Amino acid sequence: MIEKIKETADFLKEETGFSPEAGIILGSGLGGLVNSIDIKHSFSYSDIPNFPVSTVEGHDGKLIFGNLEGKQIVAMQGRFHYYEGYNMQQVTFPVRVMKMLGITHLFLSNAAGGLNPSFDVGDLMIIKDQINMFPENPLRGKNMDELGTRFPEMSEAFDKKLVRKAKQIAKENHIKYQTGIYVGSPGPTLETPAEYRMFRILGADSTGMSTVPEVIVARHMGVVCFGISVITNLAVADDCDKGTTHDEVQNAAGEAEPKLTLIFKELIGFI
Repeated sequence: MIEKIKETADFLKEETGFSPEAGIILGSGLGGLVNSIDIKHSFSYSDIPNFPVSTVEGHDGKLIFGNLEGKQIVAMQGRFHYYEGYNMQQVTFPVRVMKMLGITHLFLSNAAGGLNPSFDVGDLMIIKDQINMFPENPLRGKNMDELGTRFPEMSEAFDKKLVRKAKQIAKENHIKYQTGIYVGSPGPTLETPAEYRMFRILGADSTGMSTVPEVIVARHMGVVCFGISVITNLAVADDCDKGTTHDEVQNAAGEAEPKLTLIFKELIGFI
């Protein structure tokens, strides 16, 4: 695994000459942030050694290198999911590569179902913590000591300083926001009403099928994390008669994306 990570990172360094400070992972329908990047290099995932390929509609499958708010960044336009059939090492492989390239901060976005009954479709939820409901942890197996400790600390999965700054940015720009806990589960089925109730009892405010493994791996390597869920549908247990389609998720994400872009841009300028 380490040989593959180094091989991929060396390829990208040689092709770009970049040492990015920040990594960005853009979720379903949230790729518009790329339009704000002064793009210097762009790679299809299929052209990058050892990279998986995204199979989900709304995930463009490109790795972007460029400048944003005076910082060198690398952005994933589309991520990988456990439900696509990849194992956790493959899902989180790009995060390992981004760390090898030099990132110190990772900014993550996702399209999520709102579990908190006070949420509305289109809300931005600044993630303050997470719950792992995946059947596998990406750190399971022999620890790679040169990447991180065997038992990484997760008491501050999401950086409190960046959470505070994001709230300030939202208030200054009159952006409605929520703060809450994200629960990640394997998918690809959406949750049953009973599962929504369970997640809510556990304390979760939004739910999705990504982010959690990426944050675990990033924190394992000492990378500072910040995340936002875009609430694309309401997953309230007592109101589950109406289903949710992937098109609806993408449409809601697209409408909220400019607000997310503004917060991410200002935070990246802040680090």
